[in-house]
Amino acid sequence: MSLLKVISNDILTQPAFLIGLMSFIGLIALKKSANKILIGTLKPILGFLMLGAGADIIVANLDPLGKMIQSGFHLKGVVPNNEAIVSVAQTVLGKETMFIMVVGFIANILVARFTKYKYIFLTGHHTFFMACLLSAVLQTAGLIGAELILIGGFILGAYSAISPAIGQRYTLKVTDGDEVAMGHFGSLGYYLSAWVGKYVGKPEQSTEKIKIPEKWGFLRDTTVSTAITMTFFYLLAAIVAGPSFVGNLSGETNYLIFAIMAALKFSVGVAVVYAGVRMILGELIPAFQGIATKVVPNAVPAVDCAVFFPYAPTAVILGFISSFIGGIVGMLLLGSFGLVLIIPGLVPHFFCGATAGIYGNATGGRTGAIVGAFVNGLAITFLPALLLPVLGDLGFQDTTFGDADFGVIGILFGKASLFLGNIGIYLLVAILVLILAIPSFMKTKSKVINNG
Repeated sequence: MSLLKVISNDILTQPAFLIGLMSFIGLIALKKSANKILIGTLKPILGFLMLGAGADIIVANLDPLGKMIQSGFHLKGVVPNNEAIVSVAQTVLGKETMFIMVVGFIANILVARFTKYKYIFLTGHHTFFMACLLSAVLQTAGLIGAELILIGGFILGAYSAISPAIGQRYTLKVTDGDEVAMGHFGSLGYYLSAWVGKYVGKPEQSTEKIKIPEKWGFLRDTTVSTAITMTFFYLLAAIVAGPSFVGNLSGETNYLIFAIMAALKFSVGVAVVYAGVRMILGELIPAFQGIATKVVPNAVPAVDCAVFFPYAPTAVILGFISSFIGGIVGMLLLGSFGLVLIIPGLVPHFFCGATAGIYGNATGGRTGAIVGAFVNGLAITFLPALLLPVLGDLGFQDTTFGDADFGVIGILFGKASLFLGNIGIYLLVAILVLILAIPSFMKTKSKVINNG
């Protein structure tokens, strides 16, 4: 196996390694002692592995819930799922995706070093997903070989730095000033939620300030409240789907007991995610001071959406539920328009909906969390439906990309090619260059775009 393939397939796709590498470089730059470098490198890696383990538990237990809902309510259509569409794409676009990803990562570092977009995108699997999307869209547009790889890599690297900057003013509200940014390609949905939130609610009415009577005080425990809430939804789905169907999923376990256990395992996954996030932030932010002062001046780490869950745990659940309801409404609207049905995928609606709830809460409190996440649910229903036609052969699969940024980027470049051919692609690339370059000639208070 070539070194390039090891780097692209086995290192750059692993956010744990990326986080650890960045922390290691930062600690070296700060001239920390060997034992502090060891601890400061290992803890972010272990934290991200913990976060990933929690996410795996969540995804594994969302799968039967999704199947019960589809069976119980007789839903058929396309279910957005990034991992599923990427696994299909790799059979025909594996080499292109690999090279675009490597070029994109290098481009992101160069952009952060030489422009005011100082964000280093550390969510490796999302970099991989976007590389796959770009390889599909650009190949459908007629680009091949080195042209496809270089254009795709530049788009990926540029957007990896621009995406966190677009809504960093909202992210700072979420984190109360912690120097991290959003490194997830559902970000446009989160920023939309925050924008909506400021018009529909008040930030001081935060979800985290909801008054709970003393006898219900146990609900302040995030793990317990998540378990109770999700048990209700799992039991409802199991009852609607019926014991016969659920029995195919549960084996010899009683269908109601199976539903309860899946809900409880889901809540355990959320608890593991929270624990992993605390470990990451405890070491990554101090270590990144080294990168910010020595390697890429003023660098800001852009991290996975789940890292933001502990900032507003109640908004996580409200956001998930509201986004899922938005997905159902969007599906019904698509049906009335005669378009392909996008069935609400529980994985994107949980992770993206929860994060949208957090951002909506930061600007509009509990009302912002609910309405903002609902709007996000509509967005990640309509965008995948509009994306399907520009994916070429991948558009005929039973799944597609689920998060907002994939839809927006794919539709923009796909439609530009459709109407203007390759000229349309190059026009959008030129616009990206201008977006990167113009702030360097402008006087701003901060050396980092939208960072204070």
